[in-house]
Amino acid sequence: QKQLVESGGGLVQAGESLTLSCVASGFTLDFYVIGWFRRGPGKEREGVASISSSGAKILYGDAVKGRFTISRDNAKGTVYLQMDNLKPEDTGFYYCGAAAFLNNNWHAGLEYDSWGQGTQVTVTS
Repeated sequence: QKQLVESGGGLVQAGESLTLSCVASGFTLDFYVIGWFRRGPGKEREGVASISSSGAKILYGDAVKGRFTISRDNAKGTVYLQMDNLKPEDTGFYYCGAAAFLNNNWHAGLEYDSWGQGTQVTVTS
């Protein structure tokens, strides 16, 4: 079964950092665009960041630009989300999805599938 598995969430204070990881189960992650998304309490799903299969193209959601960094290591089959200077509004359930291509409408998440179970990130003030 083609699925992604997220890890690395936790409870931190504002200003601290966390690194999330996304690995593939049942398929090779190398050939796919991977996107990170989140859903905060009472909020709609939001695109956080997305990276092309080669890593050459990266897009970020406006709320995280300058604070979050997405990267991938295809040799390890892993996509990372480095989150710095975390804010309470970053609290939410973070999960990754796979897509065949990366376009300017990526943040809607409609082209993504193979969603994982997600990992919880909680930021206290």
